Amino acid sequence: MPSANFEAAAAAAQAFTSKPSNDELLALYGLFKQATVGDNETTRPGAFDFKGKAKWDAWTAKKGLSSEDAEAQYIALVEELKAKQ
Repeated sequence: MPSANFEAAAAAAQAFTSKPSNDELLALYGLFKQATVGDNETTRPGAFDFKGKAKWDAWTAKKGLSSEDAEAQYIALVEELKAKQ
């Protein structure tokens, strides 16, 4: 079950006034999925699904990270991005 701080950070990420870079968005995605689902056990998307592959790679890069650590890193990244807004 995600923590209240994690849920607040996820809501804050949805409310950014300026869009983070693609790399920042992928980092957020990978940490969010690792925190909420755990290790990525899905098959990598096909050759022409560039966005799907990037998201899959971002999530898979966090493999082995505990849900608690992923939550903490996600919250820290959201706070860092909020400072740039």
